[in-house]
Amino acid sequence: MLKRIILFPIALLWGLVLWVRHVLYDAGVLPNLQPNIPSIVIGNLSLGGTGKTPHVRLVIESLIGLAPLATLSRGYGRSGTGFREVNANDTAASAGDEPLMIKRAHPEVRVFVGADRVRAIQQIEKMVPDVKAVILDDAFQHRRLSAHLNIVLTTWQRPWSVDALLPAGTLRDLKSRANAAQVVVVTKCPPNLLITTADPENAIHREWRHKLRLSESQHLYFSALQYAAPRGMNGNTAVTTGPGTSALLVTGIADPDPLLLHARATWEHVHHLAFRDHHNYTPADVVRLAALFATFAGRQKTILTTEKDAERLMPLIAGSALEHAPIAVVPVKAQILNHPERFDDLLRSHLATHRTNG
Repeated sequence: MLKRIILFPIALLWGLVLWVRHVLYDAGVLPNLQPNIPSIVIGNLSLGGTGKTPHVRLVIESLIGLAPLATLSRGYGRSGTGFREVNANDTAASAGDEPLMIKRAHPEVRVFVGADRVRAIQQIEKMVPDVKAVILDDAFQHRRLSAHLNIVLTTWQRPWSVDALLPAGTLRDLKSRANAAQVVVVTKCPPNLLITTADPENAIHREWRHKLRLSESQHLYFSALQYAAPRGMNGNTAVTTGPGTSALLVTGIADPDPLLLHARATWEHVHHLAFRDHHNYTPADVVRLAALFATFAGRQKTILTTEKDAERLMPLIAGSALEHAPIAVVPVKAQILNHPERFDDLLRSHLATHRTNG
């Protein structure tokens, strides 16, 4: 609270800059473009940690059967900002960790990166003229682009209603900007959250609609992260869990807390080594990990990381002290808790109202 008070004047100035920017776009002084091809934005108001990538994959899976699909993101952590298509044999350094992870998980999807979203979509339209939809990861702040459908995420633990603008809080945009979202998803909810399926406007809905100040036209959904069984890397398929086991959890993501809680429920002893989001791992990091892992007693031990981190970490493992170490990833998916079938129908019906090139 003290930090928020001290930094409030700077946050107020930043808010004024944002307000002027939005006014200019809303008045048409600054131009924006709605693509010819259907577009879906997955975004948020905060710096990160709301689970955008799992929800991009959720949208992809909701649109299975509509082909071809494409995704577009900036490709954080890669060298360069230009437009390019991502292939499964790329590296995180050239394509970005999240786009590469999506491509390997969904090889049938055309995955693109490019900092200029407007120009990138125009390129995609030329390269994939029959594309059914482009799913944009983290493009809600790109006012030059007017997407057909905006899905804005906020977390159960820290909704935008209790947050503040940078640097006093983690918000990078005005709370009122959420009015532009047709769909709001409260993410990282408790998995056992009880939402009455027969009543879409039950107490939880009413509470969150009031808390987020949503209009009647905005759709509200709740989602939780689902962690699958750990998957061994380096040819190691069996991953030992349970009593008497230890795990060295290595993360370079914005919000590792849910995974840390899951790991502590899966392994008896967990040591967490946290790096900043999109951390570019180095050989020195691998040496550090190997030295730390060597201090773990017993044989039932595992190095655990995320799918995203694995894209940046695994190229450094061959020939290192960790080459034969048991390394595993924990796949994660987002699951809509209230009426998932309605969420799927909403996406499909919304796309059907817009022109496709097929």
